[in-house]
Amino acid sequence: MDDAINVWIIDDDRSIRWVLKKALERDGMQAVDFESGEAALAAMGDGAPDVLITDIRMPRLDGLTLMKRVNAFDAELPVIVMTAHSDLDAAVSAYEGGAFEYLPKPFDVEEAIDLVRRAAAAVRSSAPAADPGGEMPEIIGEAPAMQEVFRAIGRLSRSNITVLINGESGTGKELVAGSLHRHSPRAEKPFIALNMAAIPRDLMESELFGHEKGAFTGAHQVRRGRFEQANGGTLFLDEIGDMPAELQTRLLRVLADGEFYRVGAHTPMRVDVRIIAATHQNLDHLVAEGRFREDLFHRLNVIRIHCPALRERQADIPSLADHFLRRAARELNVEPKQLAPAVEQRMQALPWPGNVRELENTCRWLTVMASGRTVQMEDLPPELAGVDEPVPASGAADWESALARWADQQAESQSDGALAAAHGRVDRVLIEAALRRTGGRRQDAARLLGWGRNTLTRKIRDLQMRV
Repeated sequence: MDDAINVWIIDDDRSIRWVLKKALERDGMQAVDFESGEAALAAMGDGAPDVLITDIRMPRLDGLTLMKRVNAFDAELPVIVMTAHSDLDAAVSAYEGGAFEYLPKPFDVEEAIDLVRRAAAAVRSSAPAADPGGEMPEIIGEAPAMQEVFRAIGRLSRSNITVLINGESGTGKELVAGSLHRHSPRAEKPFIALNMAAIPRDLMESELFGHEKGAFTGAHQVRRGRFEQANGGTLFLDEIGDMPAELQTRLLRVLADGEFYRVGAHTPMRVDVRIIAATHQNLDHLVAEGRFREDLFHRLNVIRIHCPALRERQADIPSLADHFLRRAARELNVEPKQLAPAVEQRMQALPWPGNVRELENTCRWLTVMASGRTVQMEDLPPELAGVDEPVPASGAADWESALARWADQQAESQSDGALAAAHGRVDRVLIEAALRRTGGRRQDAARLLGWGRNTLTRKIRDLQMRV
């Protein structure tokens, strides 16, 4: 067929070439395979294909270098990059190198065919190549859910667009925000992060916009706010759902016209700041409940990236654990621990409500507490080592009965305060359980307990707990 799409496949893996070639030919395309990038470049003298598919890591001439040379020869040729090493480095480098799409192995053959057809259809609008470069942030993940995150970072690598990152606490939203900044035109400018949930409400305005000397009691000098500090760069607003209504209005004005006033100032200041926001809350629900401005939500929700929970990417747990164990070992100047196969399987089966942050804290704990070089089941914290069993229907009654028996025994003394000790002991047990389940995040722990964050902080202080 004269009008059939001509596809070249470059991969040092013969089986991959064979599978792709047969699938493309069955779909009516012409397919030619090459074992090396050098062979493909040599064949370019006789004419280029409509679409080129290349592995990223090959001996001698790697896929990124091949793509760069191909783009010098024909900037319109769409290149699909495939790799078994599904990391952020590969994804961002592929997109920054001018790739049409990034295809992690193993891939679905039908998806690959559809991708080739889209690449051929878009050939006239393919963008010119840009040189790969830039420092790589440390994000680990080969699970399909993480590949979507890597793809998004790669696609946005030349953009200044506003991004909203959502995901549960501890999933690495700030890491994603940092990666978006590092792979943007603002990479050489500041990246300023501010967690809205960690700042007292009465200080939020000053933190964001700064204040003039004498603006309020204690304002002894002029202070630059985070918007000024981030001028020309990126401002990352974590837990944006916790922003008070009055500040939402001010933020909307800054996003609309780039101007704001320091607290106590009469002259506006202009800034050029890219906003990346993040939240573990459902902003759609907050808008419906009237707790978050709809117009601000639409300003922030231009591009949305979802950070998957750790239970959605269990295949990544061994590599993440190895990374955290090595990092903890460097911090403590000790030999890194290794997980026994049974421990690795156990960790992959756990729900990890605190997500990656909880896994990191567990690895740090194991580095200190595990006795040998290899972490065994008995080295795990009790709450992780136990076998998951369904809680019997009488579970609640059992602990209440035990507490009742203890209370009866204590009350027999009839001394003042005989039962008072129970209050603190029960609170301590509940607080420790809530903090374990939320990876140490107090705001989420307070929600589990049905308290306010200030109540939880006060009780931790009163009980002299070391958290």
